[in-house]
Amino acid sequence: MAEPEFTATGVRIERSRRSLTRAGQVKIRDGRLELLTSYGREIDSAPVDSVQAGKPWFAARDRARATVNGTRYVLTLGGAGASAADAEGAGARTVDRFLAAVRSAHDGGSKG
Repeated sequence: MAEPEFTATGVRIERSRRSLTRAGQVKIRDGRLELLTSYGREIDSAPVDSVQAGKPWFAARDRARATVNGTRYVLTLGGAGASAADAEGAGARTVDRFLAAVRSAHDGGSKG
């Protein structure tokens, strides 16, 4: 499949220091990034190549920031149900996968 695919559940999604959901979902499919509540209701979505994403330098390793349609979100991608250290480690790996999927979309998806 040419498009990058990514799914994370149990994601805390914040906007302007206000929590929108503590167990939301982040999905990348068919060239779109979707931020969803725990019930599957859409918070925001946009084409992945228009999304800006990165790691805040001042935050925990399990956090990423994403700007979707001009709105800045902080995503906490820690592992649910794990110890604090394990959750942050799992979250850091999930952040890396998320950023790689966004980067891949910006680079044109497939190389062939």
